[in-house]
Amino acid sequence: MSQQTKKKERSALSWVMEFAGIHKIHYILSVIIAFGSVICGFIPYLYLGDMVKGLVDHTADETFCMNKVALMALFWILCRLLHGISTTLSHKATFSVLAEIRRRLTTKLSRMPLGDVLEQSSGTYKNIIIERVDSIETTLAHIIPEVLSNAIVPVGIFILMLTIDWRLTLLSLLSLPVGMIFFGHMMGTSQKDFDNAIQKTKALNDTAVEYINGIEVIKAFGKSKTSYDKFVHAAKEGADCFIEWMRRCNIDQNCGMALMPAQLLSLLPFSAWFFMKGWTSGPDILMLIILALGLAGPFVRVASYMDDVSKMGVIVGEATSILMKRDLVRPDVSTVTPKGNAIELKDVHFGYQDQEVLHGVNLKINEGEVTALVGPSGAGKSTVAKLIASFWDVDGGAILYGGADIRKMALNEYNKNIAYVSQDNYLFDVSVMENIRMGRPGATDEDVIAAAKACGCHEFILQLEKGYQTIAGGSGAHLSGGERQRIAIARAMLKNAPVVILDEATAYTDPENEAIVQKSVAKLVKGKTLIVIAHRLSTIATADHIVLINDGVVEAEGTQEELLSKSALYRKMWTDHTGTKDTEVA
Repeated sequence: MSQQTKKKERSALSWVMEFAGIHKIHYILSVIIAFGSVICGFIPYLYLGDMVKGLVDHTADETFCMNKVALMALFWILCRLLHGISTTLSHKATFSVLAEIRRRLTTKLSRMPLGDVLEQSSGTYKNIIIERVDSIETTLAHIIPEVLSNAIVPVGIFILMLTIDWRLTLLSLLSLPVGMIFFGHMMGTSQKDFDNAIQKTKALNDTAVEYINGIEVIKAFGKSKTSYDKFVHAAKEGADCFIEWMRRCNIDQNCGMALMPAQLLSLLPFSAWFFMKGWTSGPDILMLIILALGLAGPFVRVASYMDDVSKMGVIVGEATSILMKRDLVRPDVSTVTPKGNAIELKDVHFGYQDQEVLHGVNLKINEGEVTALVGPSGAGKSTVAKLIASFWDVDGGAILYGGADIRKMALNEYNKNIAYVSQDNYLFDVSVMENIRMGRPGATDEDVIAAAKACGCHEFILQLEKGYQTIAGGSGAHLSGGERQRIAIARAMLKNAPVVILDEATAYTDPENEAIVQKSVAKLVKGKTLIVIAHRLSTIATADHIVLINDGVVEAEGTQEELLSKSALYRKMWTDHTGTKDTEVA
């Protein structure tokens, strides 16, 4: 726990360096080269000071001035060249950082328990992984080399000014603390506004994704105005919070930006006084003025990045908060070897957050049999299936696969044994052929077509515009719900896993196609362990083993005939489904 707490307290920069990996050397080189760029940009001020000093005391001739001008031009060119090289290196490292953040986030989501993933909306994840991570590109590419280099160089300039006249040097900094007071006041009152802006932006993104994804339902049920008003309200709040924040910062920011670099406000009058008193010379005053101008720029550049630093810290914090979430408890290498494909649940307890939904479930699913899980809505059927598929870890008890505790098996290895198809299936924006092939990437076209034929998909696929090469669209949007499900079933069958879970997988298919799918499944799962969840009890009437789950416990189990004879709840469900129950007149 202490280690986790320690990780949470890490700075955003330390996370960035970790994300950079082998590319962190580019950041280091970028900082070194940026430091050289700033030095080269400062040297012309020294040559200018020498030239002005020579002109004042009449020791400079035309050749002397031309040499100084040439050297100033040379170092200015070097400054821009080194800056370009530094920026190129930092951008290369930054793009690697952004790619690594996104890779880790998507990998993390695949390792997290499904319940933890669903605690946040898809819009929030999309906003963090795409927009939020992308928004720190400019900050990362510039802040590391430029802020570090610009923070170091003023120290050297300040030391040089002290060697010329320490009294005037200190007096020239009088405007700096005054400017910092304004910035400090602005930052002190901005944290609440900053947090509010982050929350309002998240709300806007979530509302936008919800509005776009639900546009079909919104139009169908005449809720366009209500839903659009919700989106408009979120957009207005998102804009207003930034406007109000900027309005409150205007005075402090403008005063701070005007005063911090204004060293001449105090340097010039005090220099005139010192010169009249004979406490300093004219050439020294000129050199101090020139150096003061070089001292101001880096401070302003560093100050201009403060908002970006805060923004980067928040975004990196959002990303790492996901990375710090718990994983499914699985070893990298399996420590047990399953024997066979039978599944057993032993005193399984499980809950969503603080509410337990399974209360000591004991269940045996025999190898090679068709086991149907039935029960009222919300009884826990799908939860049992998802636990078997390892979407969650049990809170208590154990799930055994082939006699082995699945928590002692590597997740990838265990997943090879499970083909899971739910009523909400996702298809990728590639061809139908490739969507099915994802079940077994090495499968040939003939294997894909054979699986489609066996699952009753072949005929309707051929009727599509381009047959198997038809693009499914994002989330399978170009296909109907029933078509998406049948393709998902074909994909699961092609995987050829020894255990197949159909979680109400035929919910959107019509009776004719459902019968085709059920008949095909019966052939394809011969010798496999099949777990079926269905509301249509007629589709599982011939199952080898029917398990009735009610209120998070196994209430009854057996064959269709056995349950009809011994379970009043199952009889009621069956008669309600088939419509054979006698009508009662009140």
